[in-house]
Amino acid sequence: MKSRKKLTIGTWILIILAWYSVTKFNIVQSILVPSPYQVWTAFLDILKGGYNGTPLISHLIVSFKRLFIASLAAIITAIPLGLLSGYFSRVRAVVDSIIQFYRPLPPLAYYTLLILWLGIDDESKIALLFLAAFAPVYIACVSAVTKINQDYILSAKSLGASKKKIFIHIVLPACLPEIFIGIRTAIGVAYTTLVSSEMVAATSGIGWMVIDASRYLKSDVMFVGIIIMGITGILIDVGLKVIEEKLVYWKGYV
Repeated sequence: MKSRKKLTIGTWILIILAWYSVTKFNIVQSILVPSPYQVWTAFLDILKGGYNGTPLISHLIVSFKRLFIASLAAIITAIPLGLLSGYFSRVRAVVDSIIQFYRPLPPLAYYTLLILWLGIDDESKIALLFLAAFAPVYIACVSAVTKINQDYILSAKSLGASKKKIFIHIVLPACLPEIFIGIRTAIGVAYTTLVSSEMVAATSGIGWMVIDASRYLKSDVMFVGIIIMGITGILIDVGLKVIEEKLVYWKGYV
């Protein structure tokens, strides 16, 4: 474990040194790749004065509000529907083809339709993130149910367990590890879609900040936004791992 941490830290030190060297010796123009100092200065300026008159924390709150509402709605709806689809072939026959149809579509391909239907406010953005997050959770649930060892279910039935007890005490616990993988994947996909949702008809949000800065070639601000999104994405994933370890303590034993 210690050697892995050393390798991770060493990797990032090398990346920062390479970044510093590229800017120090003018290998790439600063307008394209700003120096670490320029990015740090831009971060401090945004931290003090905000961006476009809006504090940085407000941009983050707006983005995370959209992300968490959409992700929570996707988790609440996709888990039961996915488990039902995995457990009952008839439900899967109705639902699965719809999910598989829209899943590979690029978000921007149907985002304009969502804007026409729901308007330019947060509703269309949340709907886009919901659709992006729904499919990975649903697919993980279906996959988890189909991988359950049937001996567990048959043993429970032979002991007189009802379908409800089998679902609660066998199916759901056996599926939780893979469900959490789906949740982590879904939130990651939703986060990447967040930038797309804030590209159109938005005036706030961390994704919008990056897009707006790109229009004026403010590469230092773009780097600040990208780094913030990367760090917050890692923190969200770490938080999900901690929750998974607490709730799915039997992972690896079944």
